[in-house]
Amino acid sequence: MTAAAPSVTLAKDAARAHRAARWRRTAVPYLLLAPALLTFGVFKAYPVVDSLLLSFTTGSGAATRSAGLANYRRLLDDPLFWTALRNTAEILVVQVPLMLALAVLMAVAINSAFVRWRAVWRLGIFMPSVTGLVATGVIFAYLLKADDGAVNWLLDAVGLPTADWLGQPFWARMAVVLVLTWHYTGYNAVIYLAGLQSIPRELYEAAMVDGAGPIRRFTAITLPGLRPVLLFTLVLSTIGTLQLFDEPYVLTGGGPDNATLTVSMYLYQNGFRYFDFGYASAIAYALTLLVSVLGAVQMRLMGERDR
Repeated sequence: MTAAAPSVTLAKDAARAHRAARWRRTAVPYLLLAPALLTFGVFKAYPVVDSLLLSFTTGSGAATRSAGLANYRRLLDDPLFWTALRNTAEILVVQVPLMLALAVLMAVAINSAFVRWRAVWRLGIFMPSVTGLVATGVIFAYLLKADDGAVNWLLDAVGLPTADWLGQPFWARMAVVLVLTWHYTGYNAVIYLAGLQSIPRELYEAAMVDGAGPIRRFTAITLPGLRPVLLFTLVLSTIGTLQLFDEPYVLTGGGPDNATLTVSMYLYQNGFRYFDFGYASAIAYALTLLVSVLGAVQMRLMGERDR
């Protein structure tokens, strides 16, 4: 009996050491993740949850009180919200297809075997995307002035009619489309260029042997090969346009006559101009739902084509 006691003690010590070592192996990854998780919780998760709760309230500060679904009912009956949503949709429908089509053509041109100095061309088309959004808006606000803007001066010099770019509703929306297209086309073109370089050259060589022309090769090889990248840029561009704020805010301030008022600008006005944070939070969650639905639909449609 006495001889077995040390064995039992050693066994218990070994078990405790094993549990301690296992706990350390399990705990160390969580300890390493703790700073990132804490930062995410404080600066991401908490504001998201708090904003959701705020959307069911009205008033501000000490006067905040529960409002139930009143903010969401108000949203459905708010004509200015629907104006902002329509403006955002019109810009989206025109700008995103135009930008992505130009980006594809740019990428195909740069990827051509006849083009030299590709690195220089890549840098050139990518430069607009690294320009600050506010700086871009300020620059184009000067370029698009009706009286002494460079764009109207150039149009007049070549005999084309000028436009009141920032003073007429239609042209103000076109000005926003122009700025967005200038800023983001090169960014998407560089992504497409990377996708083009992953398509095997043997496919093009075989198509040429079979007598396929440039257009046939583009539709039968290039576009199918770029489909995953097209889906990626389409979803990101749609989300970005639905959240559009900086460019119209700097260019037109939402005018003229709310012609360039976007959903994000309307959210900003309610939250930080009128301090109606409950209603602003409801707008934010309506926008989140819209972004999620459109993203899911796009991925579903493109995914079905892949199958």
